[in-house]
Amino acid sequence: MTIAQNRSVLVDTFGATEGVGLRAKQAVLVIAGIALLAVAAQIKVPMWPVPVTMGTFAVLAMGAAYGARLGLVTILGYMLIGALGFDVFAGSSAEASGLTYMMGGTGGYLVGYVLAVLALGTLARMGWDRSAPKMAGAMLFGNVLIYVPGLIWLGMLYGWDKPILQWGLTPFLVGDALKLAMAALLLPAAWKLVGRARS
Repeated sequence: MTIAQNRSVLVDTFGATEGVGLRAKQAVLVIAGIALLAVAAQIKVPMWPVPVTMGTFAVLAMGAAYGARLGLVTILGYMLIGALGFDVFAGSSAEASGLTYMMGGTGGYLVGYVLAVLALGTLARMGWDRSAPKMAGAMLFGNVLIYVPGLIWLGMLYGWDKPILQWGLTPFLVGDALKLAMAALLLPAAWKLVGRARS
């Protein structure tokens, strides 16, 4: 019973679990997930030293709630819509959108999004989203997976003699710490609600 429970993620706890109903639920979740990612990318909360965008929070939380497979389909759908020129990325605009935007300074972070969704989905299947400390660790690992390709791409794009860490890492650490704490509390709390609803 414990093993089966640890193999489920939040979206497995409601709606159809097989057949056409499951496929319909998954399609709705993918569309809703893409919409959530697009909206979250545009949210900017005033913060020192830079405003906090909610894009990474949505990516990591969605990965944990959806699991690796459904999360991957959702994030790739989000990337495809962005590649087609729709304004779904943080900082994209009419001047820089689609593949032009994706190949710019943000490109490495977008690759990191895919890696982070896979990691968070996998860890959630192992039960890490049920414990605040483990969820915090999963979020930290997900952030590392976003930053590593992001910083590597910045270095390749602009040169390693530039202040890459000052451009792409240190200004965002305060906001990321807050988002990590939010997710570490939110996902386990959601599981507690599920447990109460079932009892």
